[in-house]
Amino acid sequence: MCLCLFSSVSSHRKKMMCRILLLLMLTCCVCGTFEVNVSQSFYQAEENQSITLEWTFTPQDDPSLHSLRMLCLMVTDHKVSTLFELMGGVEVPAPEHKQFAGRVHCDKDVLKEGRLRLHVSSLRTEDSGRYVCDMKMKNDAGRGECSLNVTAAAHEPETQRPTGRPGPESRGRPGLYAGLGLVLLAASAGLALCVCDMWF
Repeated sequence: MCLCLFSSVSSHRKKMMCRILLLLMLTCCVCGTFEVNVSQSFYQAEENQSITLEWTFTPQDDPSLHSLRMLCLMVTDHKVSTLFELMGGVEVPAPEHKQFAGRVHCDKDVLKEGRLRLHVSSLRTEDSGRYVCDMKMKNDAGRGECSLNVTAAAHEPETQRPTGRPGPESRGRPGLYAGLGLVLLAASAGLALCVCDMWF
């Protein structure tokens, strides 16, 4: 159906438009007692760190989660990227957008408890944006949304090496020995002058 509506655009855009239509279909009739919430509305992190995004939803009696559908996207002003997708209780492998390939892990053990936890590793500054997760369970649907801001990692300044002539403490024992040698030499010269005065 999507291919027919958008036959004039590229394959990538067709798939993205289909996913957006799926989002609209999932949330067009939010009703019943199914609720989706975010554990935190705003996340802050630095690049190369890891973070856990969490949504909560009304747990269901069906332990198999066959009727559960999820679609989580990162939305910015310039693009829409697939973060995670679950259909019939099974994770859809290899997200379409390569930005998150190999960096997103879902904690499936807590899905039956009504929690969706997505661990995102090796954060990048371009991961900043809105994270929207739409869920549908049988005839009920809901949406949860949060924001993530990833800043560049702070670089610590390098320790500056001391410059200039080292002080007396830095010269150590060789400086001490040289000083004593000069004292002894001066004393010897003074003694020699005294002896000369006595004999001449």
